[in-house]
Amino acid sequence: MRTVRQLLEAKPAEIIAIGPDAPVYDAIRLMAERSIGALLVMEGPRLVGILSERDYARKIVLQGRASRETPVRDIMTAQVRTVAPGDSTEHCMQLVTDSRIRHLPVLEGDKVLGVLSIGDLVKAVIEMQRQDIDQLQRYIAS
Repeated sequence: MRTVRQLLEAKPAEIIAIGPDAPVYDAIRLMAERSIGALLVMEGPRLVGILSERDYARKIVLQGRASRETPVRDIMTAQVRTVAPGDSTEHCMQLVTDSRIRHLPVLEGDKVLGVLSIGDLVKAVIEMQRQDIDQLQRYIAS
């Protein structure tokens, strides 16, 4: 089973974030430009929340709020589920499934190292399954 650290090593090291006082419009524009579904909300180096497309749909669109006037802090998810570099892929999959979330910030202490998406986790599981299948096929063939 691969660890979170191993998954992060396969990704670009860039952390894409926005400040809590920025307008929601800027956050959504940044997500669109970067083709991502969530942004970390940070005050300096400190993680204070996460903003997802789901937050936008439920707290701006459905409530009739204006994204240009609403600050990110008003709609972000403040209680963020996080993982550590030593956690397993299996633990992360369980966490996203149980919590019904799609993004997991990775923290080492208070330092943000990156973000894993459900896509990153599914890709890792598929790779592990392929390796298991290859090993079984070699065993059967020998």
